[in-house]
Amino acid sequence: MMKATPKLLCAIAIAALATFAHAQVTEIKVSYQPALYWALPFYVADQQGWWAELGLKATFSTFPAGVPQIAASASKSWDVGGTGSVPAVLGAARFNLLTIGLTNDESAGNALVATAAKADGFIKNPQSIKAQTIVLTANSTGDYAVQSCLAKWGLKKADVTIKSMGQAEIISAMSSNNADLGGLWAPNIYTMEEKAGAKVICSGKETGTVIPGALVVRADYAKEHPQDVAKFLAVYLRAWKWMNAHRSEAIAMMKKFYELGGVTISEASMRKEFDTRPTFDLAGHLKIMDRATGTSDVDKWLTQIGEFMKSSGSIAEAPATSAYITDEYMRMVDRDPKLKAFANSIN
Repeated sequence: MMKATPKLLCAIAIAALATFAHAQVTEIKVSYQPALYWALPFYVADQQGWWAELGLKATFSTFPAGVPQIAASASKSWDVGGTGSVPAVLGAARFNLLTIGLTNDESAGNALVATAAKADGFIKNPQSIKAQTIVLTANSTGDYAVQSCLAKWGLKKADVTIKSMGQAEIISAMSSNNADLGGLWAPNIYTMEEKAGAKVICSGKETGTVIPGALVVRADYAKEHPQDVAKFLAVYLRAWKWMNAHRSEAIAMMKKFYELGGVTISEASMRKEFDTRPTFDLAGHLKIMDRATGTSDVDKWLTQIGEFMKSSGSIAEAPATSAYITDEYMRMVDRDPKLKAFANSIN
């Protein structure tokens, strides 16, 4: 019988720890839309190795827009993710998705954009938009922003012709002068500004409309894996903390991330993303999701979006926000000293 030497015992212990660590790694399937500001934290966290630090192995799936993204949740092809607030409400109504946090305030990043040749005329006389054709992505935050702009000018959806297109198609149509007005979100807005001289004639922010992005999870997954959902949030929150504390490094990573998604914009536009798109840390989330007075800020913002979707015929009835917006998993992060410290780290 071989005697166990200290060296052998050490090797066995190391092997056991490695096996234990491997056993603790849990796959979590994350969905998002590529080359978007709010999706950058997923890439940063992956590059920094933060998923693994919490025992997660993130696998990613990407979608060109929110509607196909949330539809894919029905097949359980993803567990958690980020999306626009309009798709998040649609997901709650049709696919039992929960909203567990916000990605950012993208009110300034969703806008009605006009071609260089027509922009000044529309800006001087918004009423001249009546009877015009607007190309946009239906059931999106871009759609929501355009409708808020029309309402600001006293126009109705029926006063214009709406054609639904993907964002890449909108850019192509406007660049080739086959469309004068488009509903776009950043960074597609900057692409049109920089490469075609287009101008923003109205954004959601200008109308006083709050357009948040949403962090979502399948309700069944959340019930079965609550701790992993809390870890997902902690990773996402840490990425924003780090990015806001290390702006230059974050912009360098943004450049790579956007290029992977086929988007190339100037550094000035990348900085504009940071400057015009507020984000929420753990404390910020707990504040805007607090229902101590009965209704939270997030409830109010998504209620308005639900009403917009009902009026546009996208859904028959807007789901009650209390049924799909929950701060349970943010509070789990807050109550766990290790997760809370992780989420608030800037290193």
